[in-house]
Amino acid sequence: MTEQTDPTSPAPAVPAAPATGGDDALRERLLAVRREVAKAVVGQDAAVSGLLVALLCRGHVLLEGVPGTAKTLLVRSIAASLAVETRRVQFTPDLMPGDITGSLVIDGGAGGELTFREGPVFTNLLLADEINRTPPKTQSALLEAMEEGQVSADGVTRGLPEPFLVAATQNPIEHEGTYPLPEAQLDRFLLKVVLPVPPRTDEIEILTRHAGGFDPRDVAGAGIAPVADADDITAARAAVGRVQVSAEVAAYIVDIARATRTSPSLSFGVSPRGATALLRAARAWAWLSGRDFVTPDDVKALAHATLAHRLGLRPEAELEGVEVGRVLDSALGAVPVPR
Repeated sequence: MTEQTDPTSPAPAVPAAPATGGDDALRERLLAVRREVAKAVVGQDAAVSGLLVALLCRGHVLLEGVPGTAKTLLVRSIAASLAVETRRVQFTPDLMPGDITGSLVIDGGAGGELTFREGPVFTNLLLADEINRTPPKTQSALLEAMEEGQVSADGVTRGLPEPFLVAATQNPIEHEGTYPLPEAQLDRFLLKVVLPVPPRTDEIEILTRHAGGFDPRDVAGAGIAPVADADDITAARAAVGRVQVSAEVAAYIVDIARATRTSPSLSFGVSPRGATALLRAARAWAWLSGRDFVTPDDVKALAHATLAHRLGLRPEAELEGVEVGRVLDSALGAVPVPR
C-alpha cells in the first residue's frame, strides 16, 4: 500500500545556528528543518539530527522504537519540511518486491506491449513504514536502490531521482509478527536511530497539544512549511564534501573499527564499509556544527548510530545479557583519542 505524500544513544543536539563558515545561509536552511519538525513532533532531536546527517551524505536511516513513539510522524514531518517528492510504503507480509521497485505491465494503449511501471521507490524520500513486517525477500528489494541509486528490471537499469533517501521504521524485533532485517540490509543503512519513550515533560507537552486539537494524521495542519529543496540538499552535499579529515582522525576511525573486530563478545565487528560510513557521517555532523574540519568528538558523537547495528553478538554473549552498546563503548574507550 503506497501513498504520495540517531543512534542507540542520543547524539548531541545540533546547534541552533552555525558558528562559522561560508555556507551559513545554506546551513541555516537545513537546520530550519528541525524547527519545522518540532511543530508536529515533541523531542526526538537525535532522530531529526540523524535524518539530516543521512540526507547530507547520501545515506539512509532505520528508525526503531516501540509503537507510538512518533516514528512515522517524524518522517512525514521531515518530508513536509522539504520541497521534494515523497512516497510512503506500508510494509505488510504479503507485499511483493515489484510493489516497491516496479514491474512490467501490459500497456493496452501501445499494442499490448510490456512496459515498465515505476514503483514508489522512484522518489526523493521513501518512507518504508514498518519494514520488518515484510519477509526478507521483499526487504531485500531495496538493496540495489539503497546502495547504487538504481533499479534493475528486465535487463534494464533505471536510475533513481536525486536526492534519494530511504527512511525506514521498525518495531523492536522481539515483537510478534516481525522479521529481523538481514545483515546485508542493515549494512545499507548509514544510521540506526532508536527512538525512546519520551520523558515525562515531553509526554505532558504531547498530551497538551492533543488536548488543543493537534491531529497527528494531519501534518499540514501543524503548519509545517518547506524550508529547503533539492538544490539546497545538492549544494549542502558539495559543502560536506569539502570538510577536511586529518590523517589522525582517519586513523582514529580505523582503530575503532579494528577494536570491534577483536572483541571476544562479537562474532563480527565493523567492516571497512562501516568505517567509511562513520567518516561520512562525521563530516556531515561537522558541517552542521559550523566547522570545515572533523574532530574526534564528531566521530564519537556518531559512533553508536553508525556502528552499533553493524555488530554481531556471539550467542554466548547474548545469553549472558551483553549489550552491543556496551561492547562499542569498550572499543571506543580502548582507542587513544588523537590530540
